[in-house]
Formats: sequence, C-alpha cells, structure tokens
Amino acid sequence: MTMLAVERIKLFSTRSPWWCALITLVVTIGYAALVAGTVEDTSMLSVQFAELGYAFGLAVVMVLAALTVTTEYRFNTIKTTFQAHPNRATAMLAKAAVVAVLALVLGEIAGFGSWGLTMLMRPEADLALHGSTDWINVVGIGPIYALTAVLAVGVGLLVRHSAGTIALLLIYSLAVEDLVQLIPNIGEDIFRWMPFNVADKFITGDSGISAEGPPMSTAELSQPWALAYFAGIAIVVLLVGIVTTKRRDA
Repeated sequence: MTMLAVERIKLFSTRSPWWCALITLVVTIGYAALVAGTVEDTSMLSVQFAELGYAFGLAVVMVLAALTVTTEYRFNTIKTTFQAHPNRATAMLAKAAVVAVLALVLGEIAGFGSWGLTMLMRPEADLALHGSTDWINVVGIGPIYALTAVLAVGVGLLVRHSAGTIALLLIYSLAVEDLVQLIPNIGEDIFRWMPFNVADKFITGDSGISAEGPPMSTAELSQPWALAYFAGIAIVVLLVGIVTTKRRDA
C-alpha cells in the first residue's frame, strides 16, 4: 500500500497526467459531439457509433502511461525510486497499477460521457442499452484503457526514452497493425490476432456499425476471450519490461 501511495503522489504531482487526462476526455467526448451534431439521419446513430472516438483517447492514454515511466529515466529520479524501494518489480507493479486505475476511470467517464452527450444532443435516436453488447461498448472502454496503460508502462520500461516509447506505441497502434493486412497471403490471418484489433472486437462485439463508420474488427474471438487475450499481451509486455529493468542498471 505504501508503494501505491507513493506512485499516486508522484503521478499527480506533475502537470502532464492532468493534461493527458483532460485531453483524453475532450477528444473522446468531443468526437461523439461532432458525430451527433453532423449526422443528419438519426437512424445511423447507434451506441457503437457514439463510442467511435475511444480510439483517439486510447492514443492519449498510451502517452500518459509511457510518460510515467520515461520521465523518471529522463530526470534520473528512477534511481531515487529504486534506492527507496530496492524491490524493482514491486515498484514497477505499483506504478502500473496506479496508472491502470487512472486509465480505467478515464475510460468509464469517456464511455458514459460520449453516450450521454449523444443522447442529450439527439434524443430522437435509438441509443438505449438494449443488451450486453451495447453495455460492453460503453463500459468496456475503461478496461481497454487500463490494459493499454499497463502495456505502455511495459514498453516504457523497455525503451526508457519518452520520444522513442511514444513514437513506437503510436506508430504501432495507428499504422503497423493496418499495414500488416497488406502482406500477401497471410496478412489478413495475422491481423486477426493483432492486439488492438482484438481489443476492438471486445468493444464492438459482433454488432454492425453503420456503413459510414470504420470497418469492424476481424478478430474471431468472442468478447470475453478478446479481453483475456489483450490482457495477456499487456501483462506479458509489462513482465518483460520488469525483468529487463531488474537486469539493467538504472
């Protein structure tokens, strides 16, 4: 509990997490407002369509989580952390846990905020949460944000540099997975198992989004297994980062 309190204090004692949290909510909920305000045919609006902005917030969450690690290496405060708590694994697990909780809260606010604002702006649209898929599309953003934060912390421990970590995370999530589909013969098969494609399957399920929206996830896993798969990848990356941190000099 002491390490959790320490990491919480360190996290909220700088401005960058506050700014990242604010930007996460603004871009996610703001996108929902943009969609609600520009769509002329309300029959196109759905719960899934209202939550499409979660991907923009996801990118900011990765930046937030990465900075919690790389900033310590940048200013060399990581040595003080390890001197105060020699068990590096516990210290990094506490950091990941604190960041994950913050990301979870941001995801829930973003999810319900996007849905609620869309309902407020377009009350004539059918935006009721009719089943588990609709509920997961709103509530599920929190767990995906939390697991993404854990993954970003792991990558931050491996790379250590802010610019490199952020560039790697953003390029991978925004471009690399989509480019994999272009590989002849096997690209589509590989893409089905790419982490963020699988995470998107957990959010959207098997329900169709309007033809005006982005393509559906091609992952073949069910929603529970999609979440478990993404969680497994995030945890493995974090553990690899922790093991590497224990073996390298601070």
